[in-house]
Amino acid sequence: MSVQLGIPQRREGVASNSGSQSLPVARPAGVPDRRPAEAPAGLADRYGRRATDMRLSLTDKCNLRCTYCMPAEGLEWLAKQAVMTGEEIARIVGIGVNRLGVRELRLTGGEPLVRADLVDIIGALRQAHPELPISMTTNGVGLDRKAAALKAAGLTRINVSLDSLHEETFAKLTRRPFLDRVLAGVDAAWAAGLGPVKLNAVLMRGINDTESPSLLAWALERGYELRFIEQMPLDADHGWTRRNMITAAEIRELLSGEFVLSPDPRARDGAPAERFEVRRRMAGSGDSHGSADSHGPVLGTVGIIASVTEPFCSDCRRTRITAEGKIMSCLFSREEFDLLGLLRQGASDEQLAERWQDAMWLKPKAHGMDHVGLDAPDFVQPDRSMSAIGG
Repeated sequence: MSVQLGIPQRREGVASNSGSQSLPVARPAGVPDRRPAEAPAGLADRYGRRATDMRLSLTDKCNLRCTYCMPAEGLEWLAKQAVMTGEEIARIVGIGVNRLGVRELRLTGGEPLVRADLVDIIGALRQAHPELPISMTTNGVGLDRKAAALKAAGLTRINVSLDSLHEETFAKLTRRPFLDRVLAGVDAAWAAGLGPVKLNAVLMRGINDTESPSLLAWALERGYELRFIEQMPLDADHGWTRRNMITAAEIRELLSGEFVLSPDPRARDGAPAERFEVRRRMAGSGDSHGSADSHGPVLGTVGIIASVTEPFCSDCRRTRITAEGKIMSCLFSREEFDLLGLLRQGASDEQLAERWQDAMWLKPKAHGMDHVGLDAPDFVQPDRSMSAIGG
């Protein structure tokens, strides 16, 4: 069987899950389609970054309809035959780990728990890579029934999306009355040893923003690590606006009434979240300036992921594979590269690694562009929502 390498396939004018059309990619003049022969090994790009953190989506399907991600009616799901099989996933991960320097794997979706073969996939990956950290991001619905099996199969730890502890607010944000199931899943993950259990919360203005201190207090009491995430322009409805987004600065201010945050002394080391040590604000302590010790012991940490207002693109170490095997070098990329199609043509591991390296060499500087700024006039929101990309 012949295998066509040539120029990496672009996603131009191809229908997305939402049914909309991709805009033509305007690559900067002088940028080649292939990485040069003298390029560094691994998944290096033109800006001196090297991807070692792999985010791989297992499915585009999800059983929630979060307002900042999906429309109320859902999306048109990928056909089953378009999605990577367990064997294809294992092969792609193996190429990343054995040939390209991947050192950490995060399984994402959609919602990974909807895959019937999830435990088998994790078991195969663990058998092939005994030392590889394997984590998973989930909405937690159904996690209570699978947490122990996931741990036994080799899952290292878990991230659970949890935006509110109030049933009405949760239902408003997710369009589903499943808060009790999510909380049961979080507890089951902790009991199974999938720690540290990390919680991801997106604050929406006028909906759950005032709940942030109580959500943090709840997480600290139980030993969970909470991370607040700025809402990104990755919603399927394309309704995101900068003025409606709760910024990192606002998040810190919202927490300051009850807590004092001080920089975590541990190195960030390419992590998307900026971590802070959390202390309870003592009565009469005034503002947060001055000695942190005067506010009592450290209760734990909180993270803030400020992709919009305090971007960390210069130290990005992530490479993404969508559920249908497309390489996305950046969450905001409008250019994708087909890895699964090449695999199904019979390509060798070497050829697949070369395609992957070419795609990552073209990684944009930031936000899908070669300059930083979601406020830039030339920023265009990707057609794909977060669920279709894989966070």
